[in-house]
Amino acid sequence: MAVDRMLANLDLNLLVTLDALLRERNVTRTAEALGVSQPAVSAGLARLRRHFGDPLLTRSGNRYQLTPLAARLLALTEPALAGVRRVFDVTPDFDPSQVEREFTIITSDYAATVLGPLIARRLAAAAPGVRLRLQQTTPHTVDQAHETLRNADGLLLPHGFLTDIPFLDLYEDEWVCIVSADNVLVGSALTVELLAALPWVVLYHRRTAFALATQQLKVLGVEPRVEVVTDGFLPMPFLVAGTRRVALLHKRLAALLAIPAGVRVLPCPFEVAPLAEAFWWHPIYSNDPAHIWLRGVLAEAAGVLTGHNPQL
Repeated sequence: MAVDRMLANLDLNLLVTLDALLRERNVTRTAEALGVSQPAVSAGLARLRRHFGDPLLTRSGNRYQLTPLAARLLALTEPALAGVRRVFDVTPDFDPSQVEREFTIITSDYAATVLGPLIARRLAAAAPGVRLRLQQTTPHTVDQAHETLRNADGLLLPHGFLTDIPFLDLYEDEWVCIVSADNVLVGSALTVELLAALPWVVLYHRRTAFALATQQLKVLGVEPRVEVVTDGFLPMPFLVAGTRRVALLHKRLAALLAIPAGVRVLPCPFEVAPLAEAFWWHPIYSNDPAHIWLRGVLAEAAGVLTGHNPQL
């Protein structure tokens, strides 16, 4: 394998300096944040300017602003530093009670709400030095999953979107319909005809949201009349409450939010496949002891959720 000569001749400490400079936009504050002298930061900035052929920071009055190149770099430094940390965090053995690190799991607000507390509880008990970061998923993170998973420990996502990526099945959930508690147009049950007539609240309104459920609905000839689009599941019941709208939601999440939001939960009037939630990770982490342990924690948490492992 060829040696990357650019990296071989590059001081990776400059990456830390670059990240801090782009965030602080001030040499003095950067020096304080890094615990080094101001001349050391100034020298680092000079080297970075020579490397990129760009001033990176330009004065505007009594403040500094990022150049267009620096603004692009700011989006890259955090994941780059996270990757470096992962390399140097690897050890032959993993003792969760002794380690200090952060696990980043990309997830919907749905999974963060129903499974996240169980994961966090287990981590707090077994690994007090570990911090859990639950990062909101987006259509882009799903569409670019291979790249996303290079900079995160894993992705909580149902089956139906990813292929050729290692995964661990966790649990299943059902889809239900929610309507406002005072919606007089809907009785004790919904019909497919009502679903076609009522306005909808949907997530993203693109391929990476409700794909399987809406596809099955479209097979019946129903094209949802979308009235509100949101980027999370948690607002959905509150966007349905007090209106004629309808939405599809996970049964577990609907049970948590129905009373606070003021909505009714009704069975879907058509056959819809259950959601099969899984944990996905990049193949480079398959044999990493820390990741193996993390996947065990997720499996235990899912067992609590489904009642297969009531003790945590």
